[in-house]
Amino acid sequence: MLIASIPGGWCPQQAGTIRTQMPIDYVIAKERRLVITTASGRVTFNEFRVYHDRLVNDPNFDPEFNQLLDGTAVTLLDITIDEAKKIIERKVFSAASRRAIVANRPDTFVITRVAQNHLAALNTPSRIHVFSDVPSALKWLDLESQ
Repeated sequence: MLIASIPGGWCPQQAGTIRTQMPIDYVIAKERRLVITTASGRVTFNEFRVYHDRLVNDPNFDPEFNQLLDGTAVTLLDITIDEAKKIIERKVFSAASRRAIVANRPDTFVITRVAQNHLAALNTPSRIHVFSDVPSALKWLDLESQ
């Protein structure tokens, strides 16, 4: 489980907000200035839109927070390339936020990379990186030693 992977004894009960039983869930760890997002099963464009709407309306959310999105439990990323571009274009997080996306399935990894490259082509400042494993993402977010 991703949350158990974060060093330093952090647990969801310490978080500001916990979401459960959705294809895309999140936990806001205010003290770490971090949104931990997990995606599992079949994930659609509409579910990303609903997730973004919930997140931006959450009183504990700050767009300056960093994000760790764990997509390792996704079995089907049911979105088109154009939908992926729309998802990544939505400005939920600030340009200064570090956003680590973990995708271990080839199709999920590729569509995430396409979306990341789309932002670069638009000259949209962002700090999004795609990883194939959680430890690498934690290291990039400077969370491995906390």
